[in-house]
Amino acid sequence: MSSDVTPTATPVKTTGLHIGYAEPGCRKVDPILVADGVKRTFGGLTAVDVQHVEVPRGAITALIGPNGAGKTTFFNLLTGFDKPDEGSWEFDGRSLAHIPAYRVARMGLIRTFQLTKSLGLLSVLDNMKLGAKGQTGENLFRAILPFLWRSQDKEIEAKAEDILARFKLDTKKEDYAASLSGGQRKLLEMARALMSDPTLVMLDEPMAGVNPALTQSLLDHILDLKTQGMTVLFVEHDMHMVRHIADWVIVMAEGKVVAEGDPHTVMANPAVIDAYLGSHHDSDLGAEDPEHEHVLKELLDDQQ
Repeated sequence: MSSDVTPTATPVKTTGLHIGYAEPGCRKVDPILVADGVKRTFGGLTAVDVQHVEVPRGAITALIGPNGAGKTTFFNLLTGFDKPDEGSWEFDGRSLAHIPAYRVARMGLIRTFQLTKSLGLLSVLDNMKLGAKGQTGENLFRAILPFLWRSQDKEIEAKAEDILARFKLDTKKEDYAASLSGGQRKLLEMARALMSDPTLVMLDEPMAGVNPALTQSLLDHILDLKTQGMTVLFVEHDMHMVRHIADWVIVMAEGKVVAEGDPHTVMANPAVIDAYLGSHHDSDLGAEDPEHEHVLKELLDDQQ
Protein backbone atom coordinates (compact mmCIF):
# COMPACT_ATOMS: atom_id res chain seq x y z
CA MET A 1 0.00 0.00 0.00
CA SER A 2 1.38 3.41 -0.94
CA SER A 3 1.31 6.53 1.19
CA ASP A 4 -0.67 8.60 -1.30
CA VAL A 5 -4.06 7.42 -0.08
CA THR A 6 -6.42 10.37 -0.20
CA PRO A 7 -7.06 11.33 3.45
CA THR A 8 -10.81 11.52 3.16
CA ALA A 9 -13.55 9.52 4.78
CA THR A 10 -17.29 9.81 5.17
CA PRO A 11 -17.96 11.53 8.52
CA VAL A 12 -19.94 9.48 10.98
CA LYS A 13 -22.71 11.09 12.97
CA THR A 14 -23.10 9.47 16.38
CA THR A 15 -24.51 10.54 19.70
CA GLY A 16 -23.11 10.80 23.20
CA LEU A 17 -19.83 12.69 23.51
CA HIS A 18 -20.01 15.06 20.55
CA ILE A 19 -22.35 17.24 18.51
CA GLY A 20 -22.78 16.66 14.79
CA TYR A 21 -20.30 14.65 12.75
CA ALA A 22 -17.20 12.97 14.18
CA GLU A 23 -14.51 14.97 12.40
CA PRO A 24 -11.40 16.98 13.36
CA GLY A 25 -12.31 19.80 15.71
CA CYS A 26 -15.89 18.64 16.30
CA ARG A 27 -17.76 20.14 19.25
CA LYS A 28 -18.26 18.07 22.39
CA VAL A 29 -21.41 17.91 24.49
CA ASP A 30 -19.47 18.84 27.65
CA PRO A 31 -15.81 19.68 26.94
CA ILE A 32 -13.41 19.95 29.87
CA LEU A 33 -10.40 21.04 27.80
CA VAL A 34 -10.56 23.26 24.71
CA ALA A 35 -7.64 24.41 22.53
CA ASP A 36 -7.87 27.00 19.74
CA GLY A 37 -5.15 27.85 17.23
CA VAL A 38 -2.33 26.40 19.34
CA LYS A 39 0.93 26.51 17.41
CA ARG A 40 4.51 25.70 18.41
CA THR A 41 7.54 25.91 16.16
CA PHE A 42 11.17 25.01 16.70
CA GLY A 43 13.21 26.94 14.17
CA GLY A 44 11.72 26.06 10.81
CA LEU A 45 9.87 23.01 12.13
CA THR A 46 6.21 23.26 13.08
CA ALA A 47 5.76 20.73 15.87
CA VAL A 48 2.14 21.58 16.77
CA ASP A 49 -0.51 23.36 14.72
CA VAL A 50 -3.88 22.48 16.25
CA GLN A 51 -6.72 24.60 14.92
CA HIS A 52 -9.39 23.42 17.35
CA VAL A 53 -9.84 20.43 19.62
CA GLU A 54 -12.14 19.65 22.54
CA VAL A 55 -11.69 16.87 25.11
CA PRO A 56 -14.97 15.41 26.43
CA ARG A 57 -15.56 15.46 30.19
CA GLY A 58 -15.90 12.19 32.08
CA ALA A 59 -14.51 10.07 29.24
CA ILE A 60 -11.24 8.32 28.38
CA THR A 61 -9.71 9.96 25.31
CA ALA A 62 -6.70 8.51 23.47
CA LEU A 63 -4.28 10.76 21.56
CA ILE A 64 -2.58 8.67 18.90
CA GLY A 65 -0.34 9.25 15.90
CA PRO A 66 3.03 8.28 14.42
CA ASN A 67 6.33 9.22 16.03
CA GLY A 68 7.01 12.94 15.61
CA ALA A 69 3.29 13.78 15.31
CA GLY A 70 3.55 16.35 18.12
CA LYS A 71 1.59 14.49 20.80
CA THR A 72 3.98 15.01 23.73
CA THR A 73 4.70 18.59 22.66
CA PHE A 74 0.96 19.24 22.68
CA PHE A 75 0.77 17.72 26.18
CA ASN A 76 3.58 20.03 27.31
CA LEU A 77 1.80 23.10 25.94
CA LEU A 78 -1.54 22.25 27.56
CA THR A 79 0.02 21.62 30.98
CA GLY A 80 2.36 24.61 31.17
CA PHE A 81 5.64 22.76 30.61
CA ASP A 82 6.16 24.63 27.33
CA LYS A 83 4.83 27.86 25.79
CA PRO A 84 3.12 28.05 22.39
CA ASP A 85 3.93 30.68 19.80
CA GLU A 86 0.24 31.50 19.56
CA GLY A 87 -3.19 30.22 20.46
CA SER A 88 -5.51 29.92 23.45
CA TRP A 89 -6.58 26.99 25.57
CA GLU A 90 -8.76 26.58 28.62
CA PHE A 91 -9.45 23.97 31.27
CA ASP A 92 -12.89 23.74 32.82
CA GLY A 93 -13.74 27.20 31.45
CA ARG A 94 -10.55 28.86 32.76
CA SER A 95 -7.77 30.07 30.49
CA LEU A 96 -4.41 28.37 30.97
CA ALA A 97 -2.41 30.95 29.01
CA HIS A 98 0.69 32.14 30.90
CA ILE A 99 -0.11 29.88 33.88
CA PRO A 100 2.94 27.89 35.10
CA ALA A 101 2.80 24.11 35.39
CA TYR A 102 2.54 24.00 39.18
CA ARG A 103 -0.52 26.27 39.14
CA VAL A 104 -2.12 24.23 36.36
CA ALA A 105 -1.71 21.18 38.60
CA ARG A 106 -3.35 23.00 41.51
CA MET A 107 -6.33 23.74 39.25
CA GLY A 108 -6.93 20.01 38.90
CA LEU A 109 -5.10 19.15 35.66
CA ILE A 110 -2.41 16.58 36.47
CA ARG A 111 -0.07 14.84 34.03
CA THR A 112 2.39 11.98 34.08
CA PHE A 113 5.42 11.54 31.86
CA GLN A 114 6.66 8.91 29.44
CA LEU A 115 9.88 8.85 31.47
CA THR A 116 8.74 8.72 35.09
CA LYS A 117 9.60 11.63 37.39
CA SER A 118 9.66 9.93 40.79
CA LEU A 119 12.30 11.18 43.22
CA GLY A 120 14.53 8.12 43.51
CA LEU A 121 16.21 8.96 46.81
CA LEU A 122 12.92 9.52 48.62
CA SER A 123 10.75 6.68 49.86
CA VAL A 124 7.66 5.65 47.97
CA LEU A 125 5.52 7.10 50.78
CA ASP A 126 7.37 10.43 50.74
CA ASN A 127 6.90 10.63 46.95
CA MET A 128 3.18 10.20 47.52
CA LYS A 129 3.02 12.88 50.22
CA LEU A 130 4.67 15.37 47.86
CA GLY A 131 1.62 15.11 45.60
CA ALA A 132 -0.83 16.49 48.17
CA LYS A 133 -2.02 20.08 47.70
CA GLY A 134 -2.27 22.86 50.27
CA GLN A 135 0.20 21.50 52.82
CA THR A 136 0.53 23.86 55.79
CA GLY A 137 4.09 22.70 56.49
CA GLU A 138 5.29 23.97 53.11
CA ASN A 139 5.25 27.50 54.52
CA LEU A 140 8.70 28.36 55.94
CA PHE A 141 7.35 30.02 59.09
CA ARG A 142 4.72 27.36 59.81
CA ALA A 143 7.20 24.55 59.18
CA ILE A 144 9.03 25.37 62.43
CA LEU A 145 5.78 25.04 64.40
CA PRO A 146 4.85 21.34 64.18
CA PHE A 147 1.56 21.75 66.03
CA LEU A 148 0.28 23.73 62.99
CA TRP A 149 0.82 20.93 60.48
CA ARG A 150 1.22 17.63 62.31
CA SER A 151 -2.49 16.74 62.19
CA GLN A 152 -2.73 17.50 58.48
CA ASP A 153 0.44 15.48 57.82
CA LYS A 154 -1.13 12.44 59.47
CA GLU A 155 -4.21 12.81 57.26
CA ILE A 156 -2.05 13.09 54.14
CA GLU A 157 -0.05 10.01 55.16
CA ALA A 158 -3.23 8.01 55.75
CA LYS A 159 -4.55 9.03 52.33
CA ALA A 160 -1.22 8.09 50.71
CA GLU A 161 -1.23 4.67 52.34
CA ASP A 162 -4.81 4.04 51.22
CA ILE A 163 -3.97 4.88 47.59
CA LEU A 164 -0.78 2.81 47.70
CA ALA A 165 -2.82 -0.16 48.91
CA ARG A 166 -5.16 0.23 45.92
CA PHE A 167 -2.15 0.22 43.60
CA LYS A 168 -0.60 -2.74 45.49
CA LEU A 169 2.44 -0.66 46.39
CA ASP A 170 1.79 -0.53 50.13
CA THR A 171 4.47 -3.16 50.82
CA LYS A 172 6.98 -0.86 49.07
CA LYS A 173 6.11 2.31 50.96
CA GLU A 174 9.39 2.47 52.89
CA ASP A 175 11.55 1.52 49.88
CA TYR A 176 13.42 4.09 47.84
CA ALA A 177 11.53 4.95 44.66
CA ALA A 178 14.73 4.20 42.73
CA SER A 179 14.43 0.53 43.72
CA LEU A 180 11.08 0.10 41.93
CA SER A 181 10.76 -1.56 38.55
CA GLY A 182 9.75 0.49 35.51
CA GLY A 183 6.15 -0.67 35.78
CA GLN A 184 6.01 0.03 39.50
CA ARG A 185 7.29 3.56 38.88
CA LYS A 186 4.45 4.06 36.40
CA LEU A 187 2.01 2.91 39.07
CA LEU A 188 3.62 5.22 41.62
CA GLU A 189 3.37 8.20 39.29
CA MET A 190 -0.31 7.52 38.64
CA ALA A 191 -0.96 6.96 42.35
CA ARG A 192 0.85 10.19 43.26
CA ALA A 193 -1.33 12.07 40.76
CA LEU A 194 -4.40 11.03 42.74
CA MET A 195 -3.05 12.70 45.89
CA SER A 196 -4.10 16.07 44.48
CA ASP A 197 -7.71 14.96 43.71
CA PRO A 198 -7.45 15.88 40.01
CA THR A 199 -10.33 16.52 37.64
CA LEU A 200 -8.37 15.70 34.47
CA VAL A 201 -5.49 13.20 34.36
CA MET A 202 -3.18 13.29 31.34
CA LEU A 203 -0.99 10.20 30.85
CA ASP A 204 1.94 10.29 28.43
CA GLU A 205 2.43 6.72 27.16
CA PRO A 206 1.47 4.97 30.41
CA MET A 207 2.37 1.54 28.98
CA ALA A 208 5.83 2.44 27.63
CA GLY A 209 8.46 0.10 29.08
CA VAL A 210 5.97 -1.70 31.33
CA ASN A 211 6.35 -5.41 32.01
CA PRO A 212 3.37 -7.28 30.50
CA ALA A 213 2.59 -8.63 33.97
CA LEU A 214 1.70 -5.08 35.11
CA THR A 215 -0.09 -3.99 31.94
CA GLN A 216 -3.51 -5.23 33.04
CA SER A 217 -3.08 -3.57 36.42
CA LEU A 218 -2.38 -0.22 34.74
CA LEU A 219 -5.36 -0.68 32.43
CA ASP A 220 -7.63 -1.39 35.38
CA HIS A 221 -6.41 1.72 37.20
CA ILE A 222 -7.02 3.92 34.13
CA LEU A 223 -10.57 2.59 33.88
CA ASP A 224 -10.97 3.15 37.61
CA LEU A 225 -10.07 6.83 37.18
CA LYS A 226 -13.12 7.21 34.96
CA THR A 227 -15.26 5.27 37.45
CA GLN A 228 -14.22 7.78 40.12
CA GLY A 229 -15.49 10.65 37.97
CA MET A 230 -12.18 11.82 36.47
CA THR A 231 -11.49 12.61 32.83
CA VAL A 232 -8.51 10.86 31.22
CA LEU A 233 -6.46 11.94 28.19
CA PHE A 234 -3.60 9.62 27.28
CA VAL A 235 -0.99 9.13 24.57
CA GLU A 236 -0.63 5.52 23.47
CA HIS A 237 0.70 3.41 20.59
CA ASP A 238 -0.90 0.11 21.60
CA MET A 239 -3.99 -0.09 19.40
CA HIS A 240 -5.34 -3.07 21.33
CA MET A 241 -5.39 -0.97 24.49
CA VAL A 242 -6.91 2.03 22.70
CA ARG A 243 -9.74 -0.05 21.25
CA HIS A 244 -10.67 -1.56 24.59
CA ILE A 245 -10.55 1.37 27.01
CA ALA A 246 -10.88 4.60 25.01
CA ASP A 247 -14.27 6.23 24.53
CA TRP A 248 -12.87 8.74 22.06
CA VAL A 249 -9.75 8.94 19.87
CA ILE A 250 -7.94 12.01 18.55
CA VAL A 251 -5.35 11.40 15.82
CA MET A 252 -2.41 13.74 15.21
CA ALA A 253 0.00 13.76 12.26
CA GLU A 254 2.64 16.38 11.49
CA GLY A 255 1.37 18.52 14.36
CA LYS A 256 -2.25 18.62 13.19
CA VAL A 257 -5.42 16.82 14.25
CA VAL A 258 -6.35 14.69 11.23
CA ALA A 259 -9.19 12.57 12.62
CA GLU A 260 -11.49 12.13 15.62
CA GLY A 261 -14.11 9.60 16.60
CA ASP A 262 -14.83 6.38 18.45
CA PRO A 263 -11.95 3.85 18.33
CA HIS A 264 -13.37 1.46 15.74
CA THR A 265 -14.42 4.21 13.33
CA VAL A 266 -11.13 6.06 13.62
CA MET A 267 -9.01 2.99 12.99
CA ALA A 268 -10.84 2.31 9.74
CA ASN A 269 -10.33 5.92 8.59
CA PRO A 270 -8.07 6.22 5.50
CA ALA A 271 -6.67 9.50 6.89
CA VAL A 272 -5.39 7.63 9.95
CA ILE A 273 -3.79 4.84 7.94
CA ASP A 274 -2.28 7.43 5.62
CA ALA A 275 -0.84 9.30 8.61
CA TYR A 276 1.11 6.21 9.68
CA LEU A 277 2.08 5.17 6.17
CA GLY A 278 3.01 8.74 5.27
CA SER A 279 5.69 8.79 7.93
CA HIS A 280 7.34 5.81 6.27
CA HIS A 281 6.92 6.33 2.55
CA ASP A 282 9.88 5.09 0.50
CA SER A 283 11.04 2.98 3.46
CA ASP A 284 10.72 -0.60 4.63
CA LEU A 285 8.16 -0.47 7.44
CA GLY A 286 9.33 -3.68 9.06
CA ALA A 287 13.01 -2.82 9.02
CA GLU A 288 12.71 0.84 9.97
CA ASP A 289 10.16 0.74 12.78
CA PRO A 290 8.71 -2.54 14.09
CA GLU A 291 6.42 -0.59 16.41
CA HIS A 292 4.66 1.12 13.52
CA GLU A 293 4.54 -2.11 11.54
CA HIS A 294 2.54 -3.55 14.46
CA VAL A 295 0.30 -0.46 14.63
CA LEU A 296 -0.38 -0.54 10.90
CA LYS A 297 -1.18 -4.24 10.99
CA GLU A 298 -3.84 -3.59 13.63
CA LEU A 299 -5.25 -0.62 11.72
CA LEU A 300 -5.44 -2.62 8.50
CA ASP A 301 -6.93 -5.63 10.29
CA ASP A 302 -9.76 -3.40 11.47
CA GLN A 303 -10.64 -2.62 7.86
CA GLN A 304 -11.03 -6.26 6.95
